[in-house]
Amino acid sequence: MSHHLSGPNLRSPMDDPRLDLTDLYAFTVPGDRTVLIMNVYPVAPAEGAALHPDAVYRINVDTDGDQQADVAFSVVGSPVRGGEQTVSVHLATGAQARSHEAAGERIAADVRLGNGSAPVVVESGPYTFSAGLRSDPFFADLDGIVKKFQWTGVDWGADKNVLGIVLEMPNDVLSADPVIGVWARVSLRRDGRLTSVDRGAHPSLTAYFNAEEAKEAYNAGEPAEDWATYREPWTAALQHFGGYDAQAAERALRTVLPDILRFDRARPAAYPNGRTLIDDVTSARLAMLTNGKVAGDHIGPHGDLLTAFPYLGPPHPAPAAG
Repeated sequence: MSHHLSGPNLRSPMDDPRLDLTDLYAFTVPGDRTVLIMNVYPVAPAEGAALHPDAVYRINVDTDGDQQADVAFSVVGSPVRGGEQTVSVHLATGAQARSHEAAGERIAADVRLGNGSAPVVVESGPYTFSAGLRSDPFFADLDGIVKKFQWTGVDWGADKNVLGIVLEMPNDVLSADPVIGVWARVSLRRDGRLTSVDRGAHPSLTAYFNAEEAKEAYNAGEPAEDWATYREPWTAALQHFGGYDAQAAERALRTVLPDILRFDRARPAAYPNGRTLIDDVTSARLAMLTNGKVAGDHIGPHGDLLTAFPYLGPPHPAPAAG
């Protein structure tokens, strides 16, 4: 996640960009409201982008700190007909929230997936929802990273689109306790069985820490298992890249494992306390990976973000024909 290719060998899961989780955001806005954003489909085309009709796109919320979902919002898309797709949102709580299925109450039904400059926004009880093609808020000098930190000054994400899934609700709808944990997951139904093919919360973990052969298992895993499974290999990665000793590496890993984005809503959102659309997570991850030797990539946030719902900027048009 945040490197936009979550599967092995710099590819999307199942070689299908519709299944690729790009970023997760959690922040508050005036009026004591919580915003959760899940972006998928890296480099989404300006025309024809749609969610996979056999997938479940889910935002999980842990409200009691036990690393299990207590609330889950699942979004499913219809088959594309006449160039259009509709999506529905299910709200699960308790035991149902811990299943990957789109279970529970349907809080929004048959909402048109937006594919124009104006977003499709619906209100359903305390919830405001939108899904559709939007400008990708992710910013980074990816070419400079590939060139071993020889910065190019070019923002890879400046002209890219994603499919954004945006939910807003009163804070106390999720939990009276201001502290929550959030992670996202994409699951695909194959041969009648739902299989997790991507998941994450903290940006750019699997890109830097997981070996290619470990990525599919990571995407299928549960956050509650992360510390036991990844503490040792990821400690070794930090020792290799950043020169950490074992104790310092474990302290650093405690900020990202388990892979749940913790957010104390009584404090301003700023990664790693939640994540806003302007947080420089690329620089934060580079600093962590290199033990402060590389402080950042000198790329700033995008200027097309909206101050009102759904907060993601309008989509970029298709490039002009050469």
